[in-house]
Amino acid sequence: MYKLLSKLVISSVFLVIFACASKKVKIEDSLPQDTPSKLIFLNYTISKDDHGNKNIQFINKIVADRKLKNNTNQYLNKGSIGDLICRQLDKDSTEITSIIIKNPLSKHIEFLNDSLIFETKKVDLKSAPLSLRLQIHHNTKFIAINHIIDSLQNSKTLIITKLD
Repeated sequence: MYKLLSKLVISSVFLVIFACASKKVKIEDSLPQDTPSKLIFLNYTISKDDHGNKNIQFINKIVADRKLKNNTNQYLNKGSIGDLICRQLDKDSTEITSIIIKNPLSKHIEFLNDSLIFETKKVDLKSAPLSLRLQIHHNTKFIAINHIIDSLQNSKTLIITKLD
C-alpha cells in the first residue's frame, strides 16, 4: 500500500511539473543557430520641397553583431498621412517586416507661455535628420522607406538601401 501511494504521489508531482511547463517558442530558436543577430544603424537626411514632396538622402550605415532590446513603442500598427514606413525586403523585394516612423518633419514643442502655463505647438520643418536602429532579419537584402500618402495606407517609395 505504501509503495502504491508513493508511486501515485511521484506521478502526480511529475504530472504537475510537466503540465505547467511553458509552451512558448522563442523567435531565436526558429533562426539558424549559425546566423548571429545583426543590428543596423541607418542615417539619412529627409527634406521637403516647396510643393510638399519628401526627399531622402542616404548618409551612412553601420552594421553590428548585436541584438536590439524589445521596444514595443516603435512597432505601431497604423500610421497617419505623412508618416514613414520602414520595410525590410528579401532578395525578391518581398516584405519581411515593417515599422511605422512618425513624421520626422513634424515636431511638437512644449513651452511656457507668458502666464507660465505649458503649451504645445506643432512645427513643420523643411529638413531633419533621420536615424534608424533596426534588428535585421537574416533574409533582409534591402531597406525601403515609404511615405504614407493617404488614409488608405497607400505609400510612395522614397529610398531603397541595399545591404551588403
